[in-house]
Formats: sequence, structure tokens, C-alpha cells
Amino acid sequence: MILELKDIFSGYVRGVDILKGINLHINEGEIVCLIGPNGCGKSTVLRTICGMLKPSQGKVIFNGKEITGIRPDIILKKGVCHVPQGRSVFPRMTVKENLKMGGYIIKDKKEVVEAIDRVYALFPILEKRKNEKAGYLSGGEQQMLEMGRALMLDPPLMLLDEPSLGLEPRLSDMVFDRVKRLNESGTTIVMVEQNARRGMKAADRGYVLELGQVRLEGPGDELLNNKEVQSLYLGGYLESES
Repeated sequence: MILELKDIFSGYVRGVDILKGINLHINEGEIVCLIGPNGCGKSTVLRTICGMLKPSQGKVIFNGKEITGIRPDIILKKGVCHVPQGRSVFPRMTVKENLKMGGYIIKDKKEVVEAIDRVYALFPILEKRKNEKAGYLSGGEQQMLEMGRALMLDPPLMLLDEPSLGLEPRLSDMVFDRVKRLNESGTTIVMVEQNARRGMKAADRGYVLELGQVRLEGPGDELLNNKEVQSLYLGGYLESES
């Protein structure tokens, strides 16, 4: 087990918890998808894991050690990388410069070059566009750049918040293909996905959240075939959590 959340209460305003006793576990090498209605706490889970939010109760355990409430930069150095919702590239910097920013804590220049080469191997389009300003990339290409930037530190655990948000189907397919390839290369992935059906198809396991609690959990294919999940969460387009 690479990650465990034990009885987590967390939120954005002191005394007002969005998460109300969340328990979940992530096994090494898995893709795990979190789905649920708008505002149920999906993104809050990711932000609590990566240290952006400090839980009022409970424990976050990564690789057997508690990381609850530790600063995000320290959690990043321990190997937990968060790719937030929306586009967060540096638009006036080139693709290559954006990638170098992702490896800012790497002191050895040779290691930086090797890390960039690893990213290019996974995302060939970034190598083709390496000297272009990131702001001129398409939405799908910017999403790949964000994932590539996160990969510069070769993290064992990546948190993806709405990787297909706002993308047309072709670009969405491309991003999900890269997510699978990234996982096959050894990275454990926890993702929140507004396209619940697509997210569960890509996942080994999933959690269904409702009102800040885990309502259902199980293998992705079982949740897809669950009549309750189909009725409540797969009947249409699920909007991203604000």
C-alpha cells in the first residue's frame, strides 16, 4: 500500500469540513478514480493529500509514514506530485523552460537533461514543441505539459485533478492514453475525473463520494456496472468540482 487516508476531516474554512471521515487506500501501481456529484469533496481529497489543505482530524500516510499537515513542498520532495484542475503552465515560457521549472530542486544538470528526455519519450509532441511558448499550445498539449512537468521528479505517486476537463474527445483520448502509459511505467495514479464513465474505464479501482464521505468503492468495471452508480452518476456529464 502506497497511500492511506484514515478518518480524514478537511475543508477550506476553519470549523467547516467538506470531508467528513474519509477512509481510502491506494495500492502501489494502481490507477484509482474518484467520482461523485459536484461539491462532494473529490478535489478536496487531492488537496489534503498533497498538503494544500491541513485536515482537522485524521491521518494521511504515504509509504508507511504519516505526512498529515506537512508543507506541500516537503510532500512533493517525498514523491507525491499534484497536477491541479485547470491549466497552470507558464504561458510566456517555452515548453522546455516549463519542464525545467518542474525539476527546480534537481541540482545535477545531467539529471535534469535525463528527466526531460524521459518526458519527451512519453510525450513526443512536447519535444516537437520544445522551443514554443506554452501559451500557444492546445488545451490537450498544455495538459500533457503539466503532467510532464510533474514527472520531472519521477514521483511514485501522481494526483491528477480533472485531466480531461475542457478537452475535445480526440485530445481527451490522447491524455487518457498517456495516463495509462504513465501508469505502466510504474507511477501510481489517483485521479478525479468529471467524465465518470471514462475515468472508471481507465481505473483499476474507484471510490464514489457523496456529501464528503465514501459511499461506494470497488473495481472500476464493477462500479460501472452497478445500477445505483449508473443511475446517479453515469447518466450524463458530471461537471467538475469547484
